[in-house]
Amino acid sequence: MSLFVPKFDDTVLVRDAEAELVGRAPLGVRLLADSSATGGALSTVRVTLAEGADGARPHVHHGSAEMFFVLDGEAELLSGDDVVTALSGDLVVVPPDRPHAFAAAPGSTADILIVIAPGVERFEYFRHLQRIRTGQATEESLLEVQELYDNHFVKSGAWDGRRR
Repeated sequence: MSLFVPKFDDTVLVRDAEAELVGRAPLGVRLLADSSATGGALSTVRVTLAEGADGARPHVHHGSAEMFFVLDGEAELLSGDDVVTALSGDLVVVPPDRPHAFAAAPGSTADILIVIAPGVERFEYFRHLQRIRTGQATEESLLEVQELYDNHFVKSGAWDGRRR
């Protein structure tokens, strides 16, 4: 096991009013701290999902674990072949290379703090997703940046079959 020691000198303080908000209902992403701000220690965003809204389709990160802390509401999370419902106050940590996805649970909204560690520069990834949602980029364009953002899409029968 290797030890990663992040390099940054100043405290990172992100005020809610100053954080960039990408998108709006049904999916809003508040960009809190990217890897460059934390010396590579982590990247963190806050995702707000409208009732039953999808957050991210199944994917893996080869170099980072991903933590989901449900601030409010209920979220469905895929971890491997398991789909779990996480309630307000619940924490789910997905290890590297494990397929995962998330959505607001049916009939519920979800407010989720997401942390990737070690960090990956991902703010531009969320802006790219917004360009896809607004028709300024194609879904296929994500395939070109999978390596850059360590976000590799996978198929999941467990996730696809969860709401049948």
